[in-house]
Amino acid sequence: MNAVQRIFKNIGVLFLAHMLNYIFGFITLTFSAKYLGVEGFGILSFALAFTGIFSVLMDLGLNTLTIREVSRDKSLLKQYVANITSIKLLSSLITFCLIFLISNLIGYDPQTIYVVFLIAFYTILNVFSQLFYSIFQAYEKMEYQSLGSILNSALIFIGILVAINYGFNITQFSSIYTIVGVFVLVYVLIIFAWKFNLPKLEFNSKIWKSLIKESWPFAITAISINLYLWIDTIILSLIQGPEAVGIYNAAYKLVLVLLFIPSVFNNAFFPVMSQYFVSSKQSLRLIFDKLFKIMILIGFPIGIGTFVIADKAILLIYGNQFIGSVTVLQILIWSTVLIFARSPLDRLLESSNKQLAVTKIFIIGALFNTILNIIFIPQFSYIGAALITVLTDILVLGLLIFTLRKKIGIFISKNTKISFLKIALASLIMGLILKQLIYLNIFVLIIIGLIIYILGLFIMQILDNDEISIIRSILKRGN
Repeated sequence: MNAVQRIFKNIGVLFLAHMLNYIFGFITLTFSAKYLGVEGFGILSFALAFTGIFSVLMDLGLNTLTIREVSRDKSLLKQYVANITSIKLLSSLITFCLIFLISNLIGYDPQTIYVVFLIAFYTILNVFSQLFYSIFQAYEKMEYQSLGSILNSALIFIGILVAINYGFNITQFSSIYTIVGVFVLVYVLIIFAWKFNLPKLEFNSKIWKSLIKESWPFAITAISINLYLWIDTIILSLIQGPEAVGIYNAAYKLVLVLLFIPSVFNNAFFPVMSQYFVSSKQSLRLIFDKLFKIMILIGFPIGIGTFVIADKAILLIYGNQFIGSVTVLQILIWSTVLIFARSPLDRLLESSNKQLAVTKIFIIGALFNTILNIIFIPQFSYIGAALITVLTDILVLGLLIFTLRKKIGIFISKNTKISFLKIALASLIMGLILKQLIYLNIFVLIIIGLIIYILGLFIMQILDNDEISIIRSILKRGN
């Protein structure tokens, strides 16, 4: 199986898995928000955001390093897993103590602190599962990761149905995540033992030092990304309270769910890009250009379509109590579009051993986002937080483009730029037509929008044979 075939296979497997996760996640999100209400949903969202920021301190960027290095040299498998597991045991213990200390110092009420602890345990379990997922990615065995993610989503969905049926309070509701984390980790360990054999723990200080020396730029990048993904939720919680957090996160979690799409493509392309950096720079350039075009091809119409039907979506999913989330969704969807566009640049730099440059960019983004949130959230609440998120993504995208050209001399081709203009035109036409038909049912609007956009793609001949093959591969695997 050649590189292109492997990419198609992994895209298909991951796409199917993420689609199932999207379905489970969407229903879970809807049920959770409606059951918990604005305030309860705000508390849960805060706990997920708060522990999400600290999750990087447990991982230290070692998962990304594992994917890159093991995909190049499979003999590193045993050494990496044995030592990284030991590192994560120590880092998780330290991080949990830090979460305990900070959450108490801030002065949150006991109920919120207890929810944070439960979600922290879930995060720790997930950090270890992700280590083994990184090995599956390095070996391009995405099906095992896909099954694990489906299992996680399905069990959380089932658990939440049980919670609603038995009238769980917010702390009991949160415990579902911890229980599911245990089940998923057991699954991952069984699969890993079956395919690779579980190595014994190692505490080799020389190897630890070498791993952390290589991984820390990935860790700083992830910390920076998590900060500007979640710091707005933390600041909203401190200044505006759980209701503002609930309104903001009702929209925010919808757009975050859409990020499964670039995640699918990036996870499938990253190991191959890492290999091409060593073996063929020309192939690396070509595959990057293709990935960037596909991300724009998918991301831009999602932005236009969501902006037009945002009010119908929020009312359908959450009901009138979350009406304030409409404007937030219309703003935040452009953050998602920008993330679609930037993710191939991020992956290209990391696969080319330029992770330090990516680190610096996301540090700048995190600082920019944090400072503006502190300034504007007190006055503009969740609307200010949404606008600042989009501004941060514009800044990061611009810095990535500049760095890409400066560091490795790869830039977006002329043909791709022309395709972008055509994609934007097709998307705008779709949006204008949907605006005129806004009185129709939301599902009818989505179908009409999809048909109009696809027709626009073919009329303007935006897709080439490779991109059509990728789409056919995804659809074939999806069926």
